[in-house]
Amino acid sequence: MRTLRYLQALREAIVQEMGADESVFVIGEDVRHSLRGATKDLVKMYGEHRVIDTPISEAAFTGLATGAALSGMRPIVEYQISGLVYIAFDQLINQAMKLPYMMGGQGSVPVTYMIIGSGARSGLAGQHSDHPYPYVMHGGMKTVLAATPYDVKGLMISAIRDNDPVMVFAPSKVLALKGEVPEEPYAIPFGKADIKRKGTDVTVAATGHLVHEALKAAEELAAEGISVEVYDPRTLLPLDKASLLESVAKTGRLVVIDDSNRTCGFAAEVSAIVAEEGFSYLKAPIKRVTRSDVPVPFNLAMENFVIPTKEDLLRAVRQVMR
Repeated sequence: MRTLRYLQALREAIVQEMGADESVFVIGEDVRHSLRGATKDLVKMYGEHRVIDTPISEAAFTGLATGAALSGMRPIVEYQISGLVYIAFDQLINQAMKLPYMMGGQGSVPVTYMIIGSGARSGLAGQHSDHPYPYVMHGGMKTVLAATPYDVKGLMISAIRDNDPVMVFAPSKVLALKGEVPEEPYAIPFGKADIKRKGTDVTVAATGHLVHEALKAAEELAAEGISVEVYDPRTLLPLDKASLLESVAKTGRLVVIDDSNRTCGFAAEVSAIVAEEGFSYLKAPIKRVTRSDVPVPFNLAMENFVIPTKEDLLRAVRQVMR
């Protein structure tokens, strides 16, 4: 099987779905020039009427996508920076998410929102380092966070075909990652996690690029006689609770590592699910490894203190194994 980078796999999903369905189009800032790479050459392939550059107004083009979706189109909206999604929250939550309910199901809003390069990259400071998926999850929106090239292609195809709004986060730290990706289109269903590594002593639930940090940590811990199972949810909402609880039932321990804030974050939700529905499985308290509840600092030493790392995960696993 051929090998693609994560960003190439994401782009291929868009190319194939645009080729298969004329109602699919891309809208956003500088998408014709493809500053992020996900829309490279699409304007040459499909024309300016399906690859639309917009002014710097996230609220405006997010609202435009809602109207287009209600009219039968399938827009893909690209945000250049994760923090800019906040500007569009009225359109995302009050409009796109709620209109189908308020219309009694007489319309649907099949929009895919795409954030390329989400999360912290060294030196980008507070306003460019957010991973805001807990916000959209709280609003009830389907939320995708793929860790591998294979997963991102299949999940992106599912997002484009879905009749509900879907937010797809592509973490900056995996965009260059290589992996095997089938050439033909394929869809990975939402709400189906993937066990990236099987183990017997502790379940590590990891998100996005931290899946790879969890796999590295698992290798180190194996040398200490600790067998780690790495659970990758792939979609945060809907969440595959059955696979999570099955894993914890086997291992008896849970550590969650997640690149969002600790308070009301994804790790808190996973911990609550296991505490409510799998408490009897636990041999030790649940541990969370998350960001601190502060903006990401510009100073690199301070940034490293705020962002969750493999070393933080190693400490947490060793603690639950004592």
